[in-house]
Amino acid sequence: MQRRSLIQAGLLAGVPAGWARAALPDVVARVRLSIAIVGTLRPTDAPRFRLRGSGFVVGGGNWVVTNLHVLPAASDTTSDTSLMVQVPLAGSKGFSLRQATVVDTDPQHDLALLRIEGASVPALVVGDSDLVREGQSVALMGFPIGGTLGFTPVTHRGIVSAITPAVLPAPNSRTLTDATIRAARAGGFDLFQLDATAYPGNSGGPLFDAETGEVLGVVNMVLIKGTRESALSQPSGISYAVPSKFVRALMERAASR
Repeated sequence: MQRRSLIQAGLLAGVPAGWARAALPDVVARVRLSIAIVGTLRPTDAPRFRLRGSGFVVGGGNWVVTNLHVLPAASDTTSDTSLMVQVPLAGSKGFSLRQATVVDTDPQHDLALLRIEGASVPALVVGDSDLVREGQSVALMGFPIGGTLGFTPVTHRGIVSAITPAVLPAPNSRTLTDATIRAARAGGFDLFQLDATAYPGNSGGPLFDAETGEVLGVVNMVLIKGTRESALSQPSGISYAVPSKFVRALMERAASR
């Protein structure tokens, strides 16, 4: 691929000027400018917009990364249901509702790349997850427990407690392809196991370096003790994230088209 395309995709830019190592409050203030709410809009619903998960802006400011399982399945949508993303409004704590379309997906790694309409949004730098080490300090950001806590991005801090091989369960039957079945039989790939609390709603949000803000992964799963409700009342504190190298590959593929 041409170097220009890679730079446009935000893959060779490195950490932007002013993104040197900093205290976590300063990193959070920068990262939250790129945190997105992924959901659906249906005029007959109340409320009309329904949050399905988190996401974050990458590339030139019009791409959003999230989990594939965050997107609605065909069986969950009707002709008047639209995929929408809310992104931060510049200079305020509000959000702008944007129409979204799917650019590409990676079922094996539960990733989706969306394109949003309108003006570009500050983008996060996608770092090199191959450099991540066990014990490294990280943070994650998103919208835990759906919209129950309001549309305010929430940050949790932790460490990478293990880098462990795993096979992701298919979100639904539409991801059961020959490729995903072969990958499962081959033993899957490495996931980041985190000593960090996450909740339903955090799926699709960024895992990032607590000192630079570089994206190191995408929050994907939470270990549940007992029933699904216990994820809220008794969080395990163990979460998982898909390494960012798979996000980079998805972006490269989209940029090359």
